[in-house]
Amino acid sequence: MGTIHRSGVHRKTNDSARLIVVTILGVAFGFFVGISFPAATFTKIHIPSSFTSSLKLSIVNQNEFRRSKSLETLGSGSNVTNIYVPTNPRGAELLPPGIVVAESDFNLRRLWGEPSEDIKKKPKYLLTFTVGYDQRNNINTAVKKFSDDFQILLFHYDGRTSEWDQFEWSKSAIHVSVMRQTKWWYAKRFLHPDIVGAYEYIFIWDEDLGVEHFNGEKYIELVKKHGLEISQPGLEPDNGLTWQMTKRRGDREVHKDTEEKPGWCSNPHLPPCAAFVEIMAPVFSREAWRCVWHMIQNDLVHGWGLDFALRRCVEPAHEKIGVVDSQWIIHQVIPSLGSQIFFKSSAFRFAMCFIEVKIHLVLCGQNQRLHEGWGSQRREKLHGKG
Repeated sequence: MGTIHRSGVHRKTNDSARLIVVTILGVAFGFFVGISFPAATFTKIHIPSSFTSSLKLSIVNQNEFRRSKSLETLGSGSNVTNIYVPTNPRGAELLPPGIVVAESDFNLRRLWGEPSEDIKKKPKYLLTFTVGYDQRNNINTAVKKFSDDFQILLFHYDGRTSEWDQFEWSKSAIHVSVMRQTKWWYAKRFLHPDIVGAYEYIFIWDEDLGVEHFNGEKYIELVKKHGLEISQPGLEPDNGLTWQMTKRRGDREVHKDTEEKPGWCSNPHLPPCAAFVEIMAPVFSREAWRCVWHMIQNDLVHGWGLDFALRRCVEPAHEKIGVVDSQWIIHQVIPSLGSQIFFKSSAFRFAMCFIEVKIHLVLCGQNQRLHEGWGSQRREKLHGKG
């Protein structure tokens, strides 16, 4: 047994010695083979650029593949971010740009079938009214002045919506019902610029407008022709109190400025002599509305003062804000939220006259302050303290 053990140790020693000798001979052979050839520099070897670009792309793809596989192995609890696109809309930076949908619309969808077949014709414009059921016939008349290029949206302040289905157009309209709110409350909450971004122009109208002399398509044509970003139809000049700027002129299509009483305008390019429309029937381009929406305060109720501030959203305002004279309306002076007792009483009309007097006093005595900060002043004086 002892002899066998010694023989195994001797064999292992011989194998190790043989391995060392072979290694040394291999190194020596390689050295002599290397020095027997002339030196070659890689700068003389020309590799096609297409090959190098393909090689780089292959390396990048392999790295991305390894990275994605490593992320998969981390599990769903990992905080590692795989995608970050700073040009995406805020909040969507972690999404691939191809799946980001930043805007929406009011197009109705079916519960079955191909989505591409849901909408036979996409509306180009948005028409909104803030309504009560008592004014249904007036709204019905108004809607008929607009083509199927207009999406209809009704804000209901009296909670009555289903009764409107007596009108065929109402079945494809959008109805939003919140009790006893004004149109600016609805506009701030339901007309976000990303929601109405599909529409070229947004009409935000009162319910008490006579439209016998108005056509929606012709109005849009004139707005585009004259480059108006914020506009309104001209108002019948013999019907109630109104500003000179918004009174219809019978000798032209559009006007953008006017002359007011002495002392009312410190600058002919500023409200109320220019860059001015009233808040009863404004029409905004998509771009202008994006700015105006951000300017509307959450506690704005009746909108007093907003008309003087609209000019901040377009430049030059005295060129891009105007009144369309050849498509005109009549303000019927039926206050919104008409079911409230105060609005039905003579006290309301007295209050409106009192407000008009206060406005005139502010205009005459504080012109400069008017043009720089009149929106908040007017709202505080007439709504908060008036």
